[in-house]
Amino acid sequence: MTIVVARTLAGTEGPAHEVIELAFEQRERSRLRATLLSGEEVGIDLPLGTVLRDGDRLALADGRVVAVEAAREALLEVRARDGAQLARIAYHVGNRHVPLQVGDGWLRLLPDHVLRAMIEGLGGRIHELAAPFQPETGAYGHSHVHHAHDDQGHGGRIHAFDARHTEHPARPPHTDHPHPHPHHEHPDRPHSEHEHPRGSGAPGVGGPASRP
Repeated sequence: MTIVVARTLAGTEGPAHEVIELAFEQRERSRLRATLLSGEEVGIDLPLGTVLRDGDRLALADGRVVAVEAAREALLEVRARDGAQLARIAYHVGNRHVPLQVGDGWLRLLPDHVLRAMIEGLGGRIHELAAPFQPETGAYGHSHVHHAHDDQGHGGRIHAFDARHTEHPARPPHTDHPHPHPHHEHPDRPHSEHEHPRGSGAPGVGGPASRP
């Protein structure tokens, strides 16, 4: 039996023909096999770096549109005594580069015993629940998530990903001059002729004597 494959996303207008429920670990993968709610197995082969979100739609090769729903899964929900404490917890969790969902007065993350101990040490209150998981995306584009536990029990790592951006889009390209000069460049003058004045910058004041 041939498996129908979805290779692109579909528009959100109009009704969907099928529904598929995917956990976060599945939605972060570009290629996988999954089962529709109708019981049919389909293939997903999307561009590298695509992370599906609840509400997205897939275009199957046979013309059908599949609505993507985030499946319920085991999560840790974090609450705190006030906004400042919750922000502090979010800061430290963010430093571990794990997927994090932010809600009204709570944070949610995938179960992780190391992070749980850290959060409780910061005064956070944790309870377990089952709910769809929809973490924050990268600040500079679509998210590409690496969900692999290392030898210290840390959860997935999330990075900004977009074909138009690097991993650090705000950082200028590397050059041989990591500390840019404060003066304006003059394209008609060689770089060696640029002056680096001291003090007031006037000849003979606060700097070396003028050469004859």
